[in-house]
Amino acid sequence: MNKKESIKTAKDLINFIYQSPSSFHAVNTLKERLADHGFTSLIAGENWSLEKGGKYFITINDSAIIAVEIGHGEVEQKGFAIIGAHTDSPCLRVKPNPEMVENGYIKLNAEIYGGPILNTWLDRPLSLAGRVSLKSKSFWKPSSRLVSLSKLKVIIPNVAIHLNKTLNKGYELNRQKDMLPILGLVSDNYPGEGLIKKLLAKELSVKEEEILDFDLFVHHYQKGELLGLEEEFVVTGRLDNLAMAHAGMSAMLASGKSDRTKVLACFDNEEVGSASKQGADSPLLSHVLERVALGLGKERNQFLQSIFNSFIISADMAHAVHPNLPEKHDPTNKPAINQGPVIKINANQKYTTDSDSAAVFTRLCQEAKVPCQQYVNRSDEPAGSTIGPLSATQLPIRSLDIGNPMLAMHSINEMCGSKDQAYLIRVFKRFYNG
Repeated sequence: MNKKESIKTAKDLINFIYQSPSSFHAVNTLKERLADHGFTSLIAGENWSLEKGGKYFITINDSAIIAVEIGHGEVEQKGFAIIGAHTDSPCLRVKPNPEMVENGYIKLNAEIYGGPILNTWLDRPLSLAGRVSLKSKSFWKPSSRLVSLSKLKVIIPNVAIHLNKTLNKGYELNRQKDMLPILGLVSDNYPGEGLIKKLLAKELSVKEEEILDFDLFVHHYQKGELLGLEEEFVVTGRLDNLAMAHAGMSAMLASGKSDRTKVLACFDNEEVGSASKQGADSPLLSHVLERVALGLGKERNQFLQSIFNSFIISADMAHAVHPNLPEKHDPTNKPAINQGPVIKINANQKYTTDSDSAAVFTRLCQEAKVPCQQYVNRSDEPAGSTIGPLSATQLPIRSLDIGNPMLAMHSINEMCGSKDQAYLIRVFKRFYNG
């Protein structure tokens, strides 16, 4: 791997993540990059008339996106080449009526989204970002605006060791009491009540009464960076799973003409089970693929035929062997950072990989001149899951689960290899080129 290529790719990944502090912002970043390369927006509630070679995308709930580049072959014969990822990451979500005034502090009432490593969120600069829903001409369709309150820094303070002398022996953080960010101190300018709505109205230059609701998330404010003796590590939040969305997007934009129809599906809500209209455990992808076939003038029977000529790569980050806890890993399958993408395998179908689909990906890696690894969890430890098995309940497409190896998954600062991102983009590009 050329170091210049890997460092350039890693820096682009860091910038992509920094521009994407919420799933809404991630989709917006994807939209902008796709549009810059000739992709046009499709509206779910309108008729689609598509053409070979056409480039399109559709967004759902502003937090999921499916991009499609129509192949030059017949879709029922060549099928869909699909890469799946997700836009959300574990974090804190702001509750309604969030201001809490206690002992002179203004605190923010928030709940845990997904499964973050809670203590990594303490004593760090945090900020707020998300979506605001505003009044419009029709109550059926509120106006949506993205917001990033980057000037507002909040923090969740730890308790001093002097006040809890057994802290280093282990302390279970209470999700309602211990995970509340501090906005600031009560003052004449900031009495507390209604503060968030005031700040949102000011940021968006709208009246407070125009704000109907919001989806607001707490996120790590600081930008990621490259670390290590040779800048071999990428350290930033939300690698799980924006790194895979970035890799899929980068490969789609860099790939050439293909007979297969290329698809990048970035779902939301994977971290909380995917059971939403914009999640992988919904008919969203199935409906979009069928509408693509119909938009090309195909019949339903031809769409169903296309499914059995298609392939899905479910891309979600994988666990690298830990330097201090190697015993947490399977004895013979220990993925290493910067040694290439990881095929994820589980006997109980937590991942969709089988020998057939693994063989396809292994061959792709060989043709892309990229090393490949395997991950299997210890037999006495339950495996996590991802969008692959959920997508399989909706579409009987050949599939496997893969990801790049990383450390500290679900920490506020995660860590992966700078080479691995460039490796995976190469493999994805080969996949899309068919």
